[in-house]
Amino acid sequence: MPIQEKRIIYRHVDEHGYTTDMACYQRHGGYEVLRKIISRKPEELCQEVQDSGLRGRGGAGFPTGMKWKFLDRKSGKPVYLICNADESEPGTFKDRQIIYKDPHQLIEGLLCSAYAIQAKLAFIYIRGEMHEGAKILERAIEEARAANFAGNNILGSSYSVEVIVHRGAGCYICGEETGLIESLEGKRGYPRIKPPYFPAVLGLYNCPTIVNNVETLAQVKHVLDMGGKEFAKIGASGDSGTHIWGVSGHVVKQGYWEIEAGKATIRDLLYDFCGGPPPGRTFKAIIPGGSSTKVLRIGEKFKIKLPDGSPGEWGVLDIPLDSNSFAQCGTGLGTGGMIVMDDTTDMVEVLANLNAFYAHESCGQCTPCREGSLWLKRITTRVCDGGGRLEDVDLVKNIADQVAGRTICAHGEAVAWPCQSNVPKFRDEWEAKIRAQMQAREHDDKSTNGRKGLRLV
Repeated sequence: MPIQEKRIIYRHVDEHGYTTDMACYQRHGGYEVLRKIISRKPEELCQEVQDSGLRGRGGAGFPTGMKWKFLDRKSGKPVYLICNADESEPGTFKDRQIIYKDPHQLIEGLLCSAYAIQAKLAFIYIRGEMHEGAKILERAIEEARAANFAGNNILGSSYSVEVIVHRGAGCYICGEETGLIESLEGKRGYPRIKPPYFPAVLGLYNCPTIVNNVETLAQVKHVLDMGGKEFAKIGASGDSGTHIWGVSGHVVKQGYWEIEAGKATIRDLLYDFCGGPPPGRTFKAIIPGGSSTKVLRIGEKFKIKLPDGSPGEWGVLDIPLDSNSFAQCGTGLGTGGMIVMDDTTDMVEVLANLNAFYAHESCGQCTPCREGSLWLKRITTRVCDGGGRLEDVDLVKNIADQVAGRTICAHGEAVAWPCQSNVPKFRDEWEAKIRAQMQAREHDDKSTNGRKGLRLV
C-alpha cells in the first residue's frame, strides 16, 4: 500500500477555494485554539510543548520546549518572540508555502506561543526578497488586530501583544538566530558568541528572546490543540509530529509533501510521491536537508542501530524520514529541502557551485570561514575551469576540516560539510576529472612547444 501524506500544517495549502483572508481561515476553525488557551496558565502551555517532543523545524532540530524552558524569567526584563521567516537555505521552500497560502495559521501559532512565554512584542523577520509574503503577513496581522486576536487585551483578557513584520536585506547569515537579532536591532548581521549571548538569556536588546522558525510556530498551534502527549504519539521516537519535505532536482515531479516522521523512507518519497528519476536516468546522490547538509551517495551502506537495539544496515533509499535516522547516517534532516541528482550530474561542479554561494554569504567575522570559504571557492572553480591538480582533492578536504568547528556560528559547518562529504564519497570523479585535465594540458603544451601557460584562478 502506498505511503500517504499526513497533512497537519499543510491541511489547507493548495485546497480548492481556500484563501488567505481571515474569514476563510475562521470558517475552517481558525483562532479557536487561541480562544481555548487564552484562559490557561502560560506555564501549563510551555509544559504541553515540552511534553510534545516537538523539535525545531529550522535546521538544527533543537527541542522547542527545552528552548522555551531556558528563558531567563528572573531578570525582570521583557521577553521577546521572533519568528525566523528568513528562509534562505538553498533548496528549501517549505515555510513560504505557509506564509503565502495560509498566513493566519502562522499568526495564530505565533500568538499562542507569545502568550505561552508571555512575550508582549513579537517580530516576524522575513527575507527581503519575499516582498509579497511580507504584504500578505501585514494584511493578516491587521485582520487579526481588528478582530481583537492581537493588540490590547486580546479576546477580553488582560494579555496584550503586538506583532511586527520586519524585512531583512537578503543575507544568508541572518538566518542564524543571533545574526538575525543583530540585524533586527539595526546592526550588521554578525552572529554573536555563545556563551554569553544565548538568545533565551541575552537576545534582542539583551533581553530574553525565543527565536523559532515558521513551521515550528505553526506546529505549536496544533500541539496546544491536541495536547502535548497526544501530539507526541505522532511520528517517530524522539522526533514527533510531521515533517514537510520540499523536493527539487532530478525527479519527475518536484514539490512539497507533509509526511509523519519516520513513517516513510527516502525511497517512498522519491518514487511514490516524486515519480522516480527522469526517464532513462538513475539516481546518483541526494543532499537531504538543504544545501549545507552532507551529501548521500546512492549505493553506500550505513551500519545502524535498529529501534530494538539490534544492529542493522541501510542503503540511502532505505533511510526513514526522521531526524534520528538521518543522524545515524552521518547527515541531517536540516530544513527538509531535499536536492536530488541523477547520473548526468557532475559532482565537482555541484561542489563548486555551493562553494561559490557560501563564500559570497560569509559575513567575514571569523577568519577560518572568511578565508577558508574563499579558498575553497577558488580551488573548486579552478578545477572546473580545467586547471585541476591531483593534490587539490586532499587540499579541499583539508581546508574544510580547518573550518568546521572553528567559527562563531554554524556557517563554518555550512561551508565545510558539503566538502567533507562530497570529496571522500566522489573521489573517483574528482581524480578522473583532474587526470583528464592534466592530459589535455600536457597535449596542449606539446602542441605549442610549451609556450602556452595556464592562468590559475
